[in-house]
Amino acid sequence: MSALDLQRYPFLRLLIPLVGGILCGDAFPVSFPLWALGVCGGVLCALLVICHCRHWGYMYGGVAFVFLAGLGYTLASLEWKQTDYDFSGEPSIYKVRIVEKPEPKERSILCRSVLLETCVTDSCRPEGGNPLFLLYFPKDSLAAALRRGDELLVHTTLSPPANNGNPDEFDYARFLRQRGGSGTAYVPAGHWLVVGHDSVRTWKQAALDCRDEVVGLYRRLGFEGDELAVLSALTVGDQDELSDDIVETYSVSGASHVLALSGLHIGFLYALFWFLFSLVWKHWRWLKVWLVVLIVVLLWCFAFITGLSPSVVRSVTMFSLLALSSLQLEELFTLNTLAATAFLMLLWHPFWLFDVGFQLSFLSVVAIVLIQPKLFAWWKPKCRVLRYAWGLATVSVSAQLATAPLVLLYFSRFSTHFLLTNLWVVPVSSLLMYAAVVLLVLTPFPAVQQVFAVGVEKLVWLQNRVLQWIEDFPYSSIDGVWVDKWEVLLFYLLVGALCVVYVRRTARSVLCMLSLLCVLVSWHAVSLWQASPCRSLMFYNVRGCPAVHCLTEGSRSWLVCADSVPDVSRLERSLSSYWSHLHLEAPQVIFGKQAEGLVSLDKGVAAYAGKRICFLRDHRWRDVETDGPPLPVDYLYVCRGYKGGIAHLASLFSIGMVVFEPSYSQYYRDLIIRDCIRLGISYWALDEEGAMCVEL
Repeated sequence: MSALDLQRYPFLRLLIPLVGGILCGDAFPVSFPLWALGVCGGVLCALLVICHCRHWGYMYGGVAFVFLAGLGYTLASLEWKQTDYDFSGEPSIYKVRIVEKPEPKERSILCRSVLLETCVTDSCRPEGGNPLFLLYFPKDSLAAALRRGDELLVHTTLSPPANNGNPDEFDYARFLRQRGGSGTAYVPAGHWLVVGHDSVRTWKQAALDCRDEVVGLYRRLGFEGDELAVLSALTVGDQDELSDDIVETYSVSGASHVLALSGLHIGFLYALFWFLFSLVWKHWRWLKVWLVVLIVVLLWCFAFITGLSPSVVRSVTMFSLLALSSLQLEELFTLNTLAATAFLMLLWHPFWLFDVGFQLSFLSVVAIVLIQPKLFAWWKPKCRVLRYAWGLATVSVSAQLATAPLVLLYFSRFSTHFLLTNLWVVPVSSLLMYAAVVLLVLTPFPAVQQVFAVGVEKLVWLQNRVLQWIEDFPYSSIDGVWVDKWEVLLFYLLVGALCVVYVRRTARSVLCMLSLLCVLVSWHAVSLWQASPCRSLMFYNVRGCPAVHCLTEGSRSWLVCADSVPDVSRLERSLSSYWSHLHLEAPQVIFGKQAEGLVSLDKGVAAYAGKRICFLRDHRWRDVETDGPPLPVDYLYVCRGYKGGIAHLASLFSIGMVVFEPSYSQYYRDLIIRDCIRLGISYWALDEEGAMCVEL
């Protein structure tokens, strides 16, 4: 393809304004009345007809652009409106239905439930639209018995999705609402009752049940541990069994795409079906139409078995269009097929645009279509094995070039051995996909199936061991890389400019490419300068780890903790993005009685840069008396475990501010707040106000 001719790719021309409208609708959602939307749509349709009849080409294109952009804006705004809910802020009784299989968490059980009714006094009010809520139950035997379809009466307080307010944190509230969630709630033990069960299943629920049946078959065949987890993720997209260690192995080695069922796996099946059926229609041409339709049906049957996940649906949609387009006589445009897939999927669910898997899979396929043929043409080995390896390498490089900026943006990691990993994992994964198909076909022959399952298990074990070996290589991944969304955008513009230079080689294209390169380098330099840490104190909103982060003007810092055995790993998971942004080294943990550099901690009182922080986590100061003046304490950090007020501490400390640890009891917090108001002391609740930064 010498140049990107939009006339040859009509769906790409339709996709661009639709995506622009969705982005605007997500950023600035406005709910318009239905009659206003109908009037605007009717006017635009009338203009389209007039322009078409009068052959006003440019005006027709402009009106179509406005129509599609408005359609995208409207669809995104409607998606936001569907998650709106009028929160009372008070505990009430609600009738809910569990719509997905309950998911065990570390300390609770998550049940995704739709709200059916709100009970007020002696009557119940139906909830229109049945908003989706995430309900968390305590991890006990009663909650463990809950099933999808159970209808419950719960007494709880519904809350809108909210972030913790920590710097550079993941926007969980936006993430939840973009996936249809209206809010969350915690249901204490004894505050819920099962009142019925709805056995009617949607297509999605029936598909998930089918996926569970396949995983159950794997278990009955003797698969367990990492082998069961990887095979389930690879073949049916069930990632519930994946351990943290195996996920880290695949991430560091650059094989995470194998665990996310998507275009790679559907491509294996498509190639298998196409090869088998092409042997038939070579002899009977009249069967090709029916066999191509059968390929599409088989692909959608596989999508159903895997639970109809968005990644599988978009991949099956793309390969279905690819298969059907093979029936036409004209030249096949894969890029147009890809654009048609994205266009149809975004019409169905516009917020799939913000799904990480959606972005990565489409970008990788675009790069394979546009860049891989150019790379492959550089060398044409005569040996079939070398040609296959060179083709796989060029595909990997093309996909990595397209997805690396987004991977850095979302995961702050770059796997350096991705070429070696893909040369191993792609052929082995294809064998596993085909072996899983054979394994299911052998279900009527249990003895043969059991023997075949042993070989499949050994193959999964071998794949895991080789990836663990690659993970142990020196510099297997570069972690802690920080980029922002504007750097990612500039990088893609630069890649596009490089492609234009490669195709046209004009002075204007070279100048444009060099200008973009200068802008990217300048922006990155400014970002580094702005991200330089300053001497400060940070109080984070992370439950279960009361700590104060003492930062210097360099990369060194300290975590001063109230507990003798702090849960620092939870802090690291929550704040890794922020620490990468500041280019900090791993902070040194200080607890007990310890002094290190500029920081000291003794009897629960920390000192740093002229500031004192007193950790109040027990009653050690209850019987202490002093004849001297009160000790100045800039911050009184009230942690879980302390019960009572702070009025009696006024004789011991001159308190500047009271900071409440996120998991501190609301009852005792109210007592201390009353003392603070009476004594004229300011206070800060981390779970309500978010993290607090004190520059020194």
